[in-house]
Parts: sequence; C-alpha cells; structure tokens
Amino acid sequence: MSDVTTVKRALEDRRNVLSTKAEEIEGTLRTPGNPDFAEQATEAEGDEVLEGLESSALLEIAQINAALARIENGTYGECTTCGDPVGEDRLASVPHAAQCITCASR
Repeated sequence: MSDVTTVKRALEDRRNVLSTKAEEIEGTLRTPGNPDFAEQATEAEGDEVLEGLESSALLEIAQINAALARIENGTYGECTTCGDPVGEDRLASVPHAAQCITCASR
C-alpha cells in the first residue's frame, strides 16, 4: 500500500478544498434573489445545480472523514463489507474507497 502518511495528507488536502467550495456555494445560495421574475427562474435553475454540487462535495467530505478514521484505526485498505483488500489500483484512483471493487459493484 502507498505510504499512509502521504495518503492521509492528500485526503486532508482534498477535504479542505471541498470544504472551501461547499462554503462558497452555501454563501452563493444565501444571496438574495433578483426581483425580476424571469431572472428568478434562471437563478432557480442555477441554484439547483449549485445544490447538487454542494451535496456531492459534502458526500465526498463524509467519505474522506470515514477514510481518515480507517487510517487512524488501522483498517485503511480493507473492504468494509468483506474484509478483503480494497486494492492498490482502486485506492490510487479513489483514495477514500471503502469497498473492494467486487463489493462496490454489487
């Protein structure tokens, strides 16, 4: 497995980036809307996109936090479903992966 310290640092860095983006999105969503009805419709569509991005960011943050907890308790790299190794290639692609490819595919 890759150096866990390097993985931990990369996960923390990614979490910080996502947290900043989620805060920026939240600030944008809290901005008062345009009084023009036509503009409100356009803004509503944009808000839906922003809400989706924020939701994705928050989900990834939760997955990263779980991966960091697995690093701390010594189970990082083990599938949370079957206990088999998650796999080097999978962790290289998705460092916060909690399951091996077989369990994730089910």
